[in-house]
Amino acid sequence: MGKKQTLIPFLLAFIAASLYLWILSSKEKELSKAYETTQVLVAKYDLPARTILKPDLVEVVDMPRKFIEKDSYEIRNPSDIKLITNLVTAIRIPKGNQIVQSSLLTLTPEAGLSVKVPPSYRGATLQVDNELTKLIKPGDRIDILVTFDAVVNEKKQKVTATILQNVLVLGVGGNLGQGITSDLAKKQSSQEATLQSFSDKGVLSLALNPIEAQYLSLSQEVGKVNVVVRALGDVEVHYLEIANFNKLIK
Repeated sequence: MGKKQTLIPFLLAFIAASLYLWILSSKEKELSKAYETTQVLVAKYDLPARTILKPDLVEVVDMPRKFIEKDSYEIRNPSDIKLITNLVTAIRIPKGNQIVQSSLLTLTPEAGLSVKVPPSYRGATLQVDNELTKLIKPGDRIDILVTFDAVVNEKKQKVTATILQNVLVLGVGGNLGQGITSDLAKKQSSQEATLQSFSDKGVLSLALNPIEAQYLSLSQEVGKVNVVVRALGDVEVHYLEIANFNKLIK
C-alpha cells in the first residue's frame, strides 16, 4: 500500500512534466512556423490606382509568415509571378507593400478603358453587328470603311472609302483582353448573350490618334461605317482609291 502511495506523486509529476513539455513543444512549433520565411510579391515602385501590372513592376522578397497578409501572392516557383500579369490595381499600392488579391481587378469594364489606351492615343467605341464581334478579339487589327453619297461626274452616287487603316482593337464588348478568369469569362459571356438578345449590335473599343478619332466621328454622321479584319501581323498601310460602281462596271 505504501509503494502505491509513493508511486502516485511520481506518476502525477511525470504526467505534469509531459504535459508541460508538450505545450512547450507546441508553442515552439507555432513560433517557428510564424517566423518561417517564404517569398511574396511586393510593389517595386509606388503603383498608382489603375496600373496594369507587369513583372517588372513587382519583386519577390523573403518575409516571415507571421507578417504575410491572407490574400497575398506567395511565390513557390518562378512562374507564379505571371499570376499578376495584366491585372489592374484598384487602389494605390506604395513601394514595398504586399500585392494582395483584394487590391486588384481583372481587365474588364470595371477597370475602365483608359488602362488599355496606349500613350498619345484615345479610346473610342464603334457599334458593329453582333456576328462580327464573335469573330474579333482584343489585339486584332482592323480597317474602317465608310459608305456615303457623293457627287461623281455631276451625278450623285454611293461610294465607299477606307478612312482608317491598321486600327488596334482594345476590347470587344466587356472583354478588354488578358487577365480574365474562366469563371468571369463565362459570366461575361452570359451577360453579353442576354444583352445581344435585345440588340443586334455589339461594341468594339478602339485605339485612335486624335485625328483618326475626328474622322471616325464624322464618318458615323455622314454615312454607314463598316470594318474589315486584318490578318495577324499585317500592319502595312497602303493608298486605296475610293470605290464606286462606275469604276467597277468599267
